[in-house]
Amino acid sequence: MSGMKKFWTSVLWGALAGGAVSLLDRETRNAVVQSCKKTTSELSYYMKHPDEVVEGVRETTTKIRSTFEQVSGDISFIADKVEELREATPAVTGIVKETKAAFLKEDK
Repeated sequence: MSGMKKFWTSVLWGALAGGAVSLLDRETRNAVVQSCKKTTSELSYYMKHPDEVVEGVRETTTKIRSTFEQVSGDISFIADKVEELREATPAVTGIVKETKAAFLKEDK
């Protein structure tokens, strides 16, 4: 287990080093600063207005539940139709065979 811990520690240090090197570029540094400011601003807003977060989660949950119910209904409908086809297939096959036999008798 010690080897895995050393591996992940090395990966973390490598990621930090890569991030630090990428910040040497002014454009990248400015983009990171702007992104951090925007994220901080949004977090601050939502911390002051938690009701909006709760409402957003409720709306999303309602949409997901509605979609799930609709998909469940569609799947049930399709399953019923497949079962009807399974039940009807032998009868249709029999009718086709009888029709074919009738046409073959007429041709003779």
